[in-house]
Amino acid sequence: MDWWVYLTGALIAGPVMWFLHRFDRRNTEQHGSNMAVLERIEKKVDHIDDRVDHHINWHLGNKEK
Repeated sequence: MDWWVYLTGALIAGPVMWFLHRFDRRNTEQHGSNMAVLERIEKKVDHIDDRVDHHINWHLGNKEK
């Protein structure tokens, strides 16, 4: 093959690989941020679950007969 084929391949593949690498790094950072938010939400939901259970038990204990 001629040298221009290799040069053309490198000129095309180089920027594409650079872009994919940057995209992958940003995606990893976003996943880390999303996991932190999801963990905070999970803690809040667990807290609400305990409160709802307590409230239901309070209603069950205050039944009028």
